[in-house]
Amino acid sequence: MKTVTDLYNIKINSLKGTPIDLEEFRGKRLLFVNTASKCGFTKQYDHLQTLADTYKDTLQVIGVPCNQFGGQEPGTALEIESFCEVNYGVTFVITEKVHVKGEQQHPLYAWLTKKELNGVKNSSVKWNFQKYLIDEKGELIDYFYSITKPLSSRITKHLK
Repeated sequence: MKTVTDLYNIKINSLKGTPIDLEEFRGKRLLFVNTASKCGFTKQYDHLQTLADTYKDTLQVIGVPCNQFGGQEPGTALEIESFCEVNYGVTFVITEKVHVKGEQQHPLYAWLTKKELNGVKNSSVKWNFQKYLIDEKGELIDYFYSITKPLSSRITKHLK
């Protein structure tokens, strides 16, 4: 089954409130990660930045702050931005804080988690730092739970 909805048409803003044009990333792999500053997995920011630097020509990492798991991302946009830059030197794209599940689920996460939209498989976001890998054509490759480290071969084997 082919993708029902085009990922690149989904609207989402940056942490600074400006629109992110996902179309700009067509031709690159995308790794969407729901992030949180006060989580046991927060140190993955470091590895996400390494991944972004290592594969900068073929991969775009996009962090998506979310406060739905244990209230572990309570900060404002400015606090999140500062935390990421100061503690982890994050330079990859960070979006506005969104809901990744439930009634207020952002359209991006509806696409990532619903087969009827992504054409590949259903999933549910279980915790912070769950990862969704998209190919160069905007099609879902797979998703990885929080325990899968960003530099894991389960992810990097798709980036070679």
